[in-house]
Amino acid sequence: MTTHAANFTLTGIWESTGPFARGIIFALAIMSVASLVVMAERIIVFRKSRKDSRNFAAKMGAILAKGDLQQAANTNMGKDIGHLGRVIGSGLTAYRISPSDKDVAVESVARALERQAQREVQSLKRGLGVLATVGSTAPFVGLLGTTMGIVNAFQLMANAGSGGLGTISSGIAEALITTAFGLLVAIPAVMAYNFLSGWVDARSVDISESSNEFLDVVARNLGGPRTPPA
Repeated sequence: MTTHAANFTLTGIWESTGPFARGIIFALAIMSVASLVVMAERIIVFRKSRKDSRNFAAKMGAILAKGDLQQAANTNMGKDIGHLGRVIGSGLTAYRISPSDKDVAVESVARALERQAQREVQSLKRGLGVLATVGSTAPFVGLLGTTMGIVNAFQLMANAGSGGLGTISSGIAEALITTAFGLLVAIPAVMAYNFLSGWVDARSVDISESSNEFLDVVARNLGGPRTPPA
C-alpha cells in the first residue's frame, strides 16, 4: 500500500511516466509560459496606455473645449500619449495639412482618424491570439497524453497476463495527469483572453466616441458638414 501511495505523488508519477507523456507535459509547460508572458505583457501595456490616454485627454480636452484647433495642432504632447493620443494626433496632423476646401478637409480628418483607430485596436489585440490558441488546444494536448497513456496501461496489463483495476490503476493515474495539466494551462488562458478582449472592446468604443467628438470640433471650426468616420 505504501508503494502505491508513493506512485501517486507528483514526483512518483513524473518518474514513472514514459517519454511521450513527458513530452506532452513539456509542451504544456511551454504553452503555459507563453500564455503567462502574454498576460503580463498585455496588462503592463494596457495599464500604461490607459494612463497615458487619460493624461492626454485631460490636457488636450481643455484646448479643444475652446475650439482652438491651431493651438491643439501645434501643441507638442510628447511621445507617451497612449492609444487615444495617437488617434487624435493623427486627426490633428490631417487637419494641419488639409486643403482649404472645408468638405475635403473634414473628410480627410475623418479618414485619418479611422485609419489610426484601426491600427490602435489591432495593436491592442497583439498577443491575444496566443491566449486563444493555448486556451483552445491545451485540453486536447493533455487528452492526447491521456489517451496514449491509457493505451500503454492496457498494453502493460496484456503483457503481464493479469487483469483487474489494480493492475492498471497506476498507469491510468499517470495518464490522467496530462489532462489535469492541460486544464490547468487552458483555464487561466481562457479567463485572461476573455478579460483582455473585453478591455480592448471597451477601448475601441472610447476611441470611436473620442474620434466623433473631435470630428465635431473640426466640423464646427471649419464651418463644414460633419462626416463621421465609418
